[in-house]
Amino acid sequence: MITRFIGLDLAWSPRNNSAAVVLEAQNDSARWIAHCERLGDNEEVLAFVRKAAGRGPALVAIDAPLIVPNEEGARPVDRQITRLFGRYHAGCYPANRSRGCMRGEDLVDGLTRDSFVQDPYVRLQAATRTVFEVYPHPAMIVLFDLERTLKYKPRRKRTMDFRRSELARLQHYLIGLQHGTPAMSSPPAVADRDPSALRGAAFKRCEDLLDAATCAYIAYYAWYWGPTGYQVYGDTTQGYILVPMTRRMRERLANHVR
Repeated sequence: MITRFIGLDLAWSPRNNSAAVVLEAQNDSARWIAHCERLGDNEEVLAFVRKAAGRGPALVAIDAPLIVPNEEGARPVDRQITRLFGRYHAGCYPANRSRGCMRGEDLVDGLTRDSFVQDPYVRLQAATRTVFEVYPHPAMIVLFDLERTLKYKPRRKRTMDFRRSELARLQHYLIGLQHGTPAMSSPPAVADRDPSALRGAAFKRCEDLLDAATCAYIAYYAWYWGPTGYQVYGDTTQGYILVPMTRRMRERLANHVR
């Protein structure tokens, strides 16, 4: 049965654009069938996801906090991810309600009305309609076997030329997934862009699109491999994050803990 995988790079404020990528797969190869780089408020995001998912099996992976019970500070899962992946520069920003981190909760409420269930425990190639939280930075560490995160986000003393070169690296890794297991095709929307030529809003849209593509692939990877291919940190009470996992990364993390 054909399943769709929707990755959503959700802006914390509806005043900013969000990006989404849709994959369609049956077995060990997914094709990119749709994307949008300029999704606005929650209704626009929900309308896109509803159309993309259709009535069949679909997994929606969202880069945004989806369960935020704490008024202040950080969720336990944010601290756990930082403890495990901080050495790779892939720690979490603290999510709490005082910072207005509830947009993801509202979207999940909307999706549950369309027969989705929030459940990060993805079963092996199951026909399901689920939504769950992901975080691209630790995922990239795992999937691309990196020692440090890719530095394409704006930071103090980080030049645009450097950010462009790092975004080009992410583009290269995503295109390389056409040879991955499972495989993902990359359309002209990714392959034909030249990050070195991007400026301002165009750069941000490309950045968001590639993050959304990573989220979609995380969903596909988790579905393809089942529980052996991911780790859920945290829980569905205090907050969680699904991270794709390989045997090599499990060993690296275990060595860090010892």
